Order: sequence, then C-alpha cells, then structure tokens
Amino acid sequence: QVQLVESGGGLVQPGGSLRLSCEASGNIHSGYIMGWYRQAPGKQREFVASVTGDGVISSADYVRFTISSDDAKNTVYHQMNSLKPEETAVYLCNAKYTVYCQWGRGTQVTVAS
Repeated sequence: QVQLVESGGGLVQPGGSLRLSCEASGNIHSGYIMGWYRQAPGKQREFVASVTGDGVISSADYVRFTISSDDAKNTVYHQMNSLKPEETAVYLCNAKYTVYCQWGRGTQVTVAS
C-alpha cells in the first residue's frame, strides 16, 4: 500500500506560478511511475506529467511544466509556470506500479485575478 498527500495548491493570478508537492509513504520504491493529473468541474481527468524511477519524464507541456523528484524525501514536485485560468482544477498525484494504482486526494489550484 502507498499513501499520497498533495500540497502546494492555492489561488494564483494568470501568468503566475505554483509548485505542487506529493509526499509518498508506505511501500514506495523506484519501480513506481509518479504522476500528476488534474480534473476541472464537469471535465474528465487529464494527464499533466509523470516521472519514472529512472528519471524518464513525460509532460503535457514541456515548456511550462517541470516535474521532479526527491527520492530521499519520497516526494515528487510539479512546478507550473505561466498558469492560465482554464487550468483551474483539482490536481491529483498518482502512483502506478504494474497493475497497482493509487491516487491522492488532490490539491485545489485556482487561477484567477
């Protein structure tokens, strides 16, 4: 079992930046793929970024988004720059290992002036 706790969300103005954190606990190891997704009201959950234990990164926006991990702290970070109002959503952390998939509860990001 793996537990995930997100933090770092909040209100930010359009064009602003936020860094989200996802702290993992439990039976976490380097075989996991750690990712970020987001879900806006009335919309489907969508992929934002992910990183493997080997450091392979996938991203929905390689220019504005940066995902990184601190293995010593079992924490994955997601830096978002130049945020847009349409990116207002609950941002959720995800851990995948073979058929196992765990979600955090999410952290709210609101982009508004």
